[in-house]
Amino acid sequence: MTKDVIALTPKMPDTQSLLAALHAGGPDLELTATDDGAVVHLCTAEGRRLVSVEAPLLVYVPGEVRRLLGAEVAAAEPPYWWTEVRASTAAPEAEPLAGSVCGRLTMLLGGTTWPPAAAHTARVTVPDEPPGIQAFPTVDALTDSTAVVLSDRALLPLTAWLSDVLRATAQSNRALHLVTPLHVRLTLPLRTALGGAPNRWVVQDSSGGYYDGLSGARLAWREGTFLPTDGTLADAFTAGAAPTEQRQLTLAFRTVHPPDERLVLGRALEAAWRHLTGSPPAGWGTAEPVNLPWSPDRLTDFARDRAPAPTHLVAVGAPDRPAIATHRISRTTAGVAEEITLALGYDRPQHMPLDTLESLAATLVTEHGLTTMLATVRAARADLTMPPHLEAPPLPVSFTLGPRDVRKVGLTHALRAPVTAQPRQLGSPGRPALHYSFGDGTDSAAWTALERLGTYLRTAAGRAGSRPSAR
Repeated sequence: MTKDVIALTPKMPDTQSLLAALHAGGPDLELTATDDGAVVHLCTAEGRRLVSVEAPLLVYVPGEVRRLLGAEVAAAEPPYWWTEVRASTAAPEAEPLAGSVCGRLTMLLGGTTWPPAAAHTARVTVPDEPPGIQAFPTVDALTDSTAVVLSDRALLPLTAWLSDVLRATAQSNRALHLVTPLHVRLTLPLRTALGGAPNRWVVQDSSGGYYDGLSGARLAWREGTFLPTDGTLADAFTAGAAPTEQRQLTLAFRTVHPPDERLVLGRALEAAWRHLTGSPPAGWGTAEPVNLPWSPDRLTDFARDRAPAPTHLVAVGAPDRPAIATHRISRTTAGVAEEITLALGYDRPQHMPLDTLESLAATLVTEHGLTTMLATVRAARADLTMPPHLEAPPLPVSFTLGPRDVRKVGLTHALRAPVTAQPRQLGSPGRPALHYSFGDGTDSAAWTALERLGTYLRTAAGRAGSRPSAR
């Protein structure tokens, strides 16, 4: 069953065309919007949200249609307008209503819809309903503890609507349970945003049972939420695992900058991207699709406007170079922190530029205020999407400790850490960082070595913090 419908138009959906599209349910339906206006909800008079319409995005970034909707979708070259409409399955009228909204937009503005069969222009009649319906983002089931969203979209991204649902569930002390069939995959930004318990990715297998798409734990619907059953893994989760030559290289790193009105954010991410791919990111945005061409200056202005609240962003690479990043910017007592997870996909292990990680770490230390960086490798899909079955765990290949923490631990002590390879000093001799190597991502003992290193460094830092200061 189709629940998401997207209009891809060469012309901007202006006020007149949007009003004509939103009139698909007649004059009795009402409109509400999120505080930032990113999502408009088409509601009954009693407040029940039937359809969510995301604010049209002008997409400048090439490859987003292919990445998120598939190669078979015909779309003009950027720029084009992407208008995403989501129907709740809790009301049978919602799905045809979403199709009519998009069908009217493409009739007026040209372009195409996804999926094509969903589009039409007929008016949809919505029957009266009893009062007392709780207003909430367009979800498929709502209990005191959980908001349930159903989706059968082949690749599920972190859309503005899903971001709205995540905010609403957190504010109402609920969990978000995203329920999908076996064929659905998640993008990295959505996987990151789900963030673990109490949120879940719930997968329905072919036998009608449910399991957690990230852990494989069998689940059952009890007391208004999905809960683990017997502690075992679902057969569908383990059966989907298969050896692959494809690899994912992931860098999780953090930088901290002194607060300065001349500070430009995003440069550390760009430096890492250029170092590993030869080019900068193609685009950035707050959700998927990623719509804005890469610009550290515009990114900085956006984060400043949101300060002191944190800013969450997504960046993507060129269509022929699988790379995607999540980027969090926040104020801390030490300054302005950037927390970045950058993932890159490769068809073969030998294509990964592991021999360049040390020089990248050196650049980030000397030019971008690196505090820590962990690089891992795992055998997984080169397109960087996550299927609901068992995948090989990531294995550490290197860890970099920035100058501030090296000083806290003590350089001599940090150099004597219980690791096989001698750490390399990076940066200036007066404020060195240390780069620890753990191999090429094929040795499962690397996690043990990393844990041993972490324990050693934390213990040393704790002892240093307990010493009396010199006066």
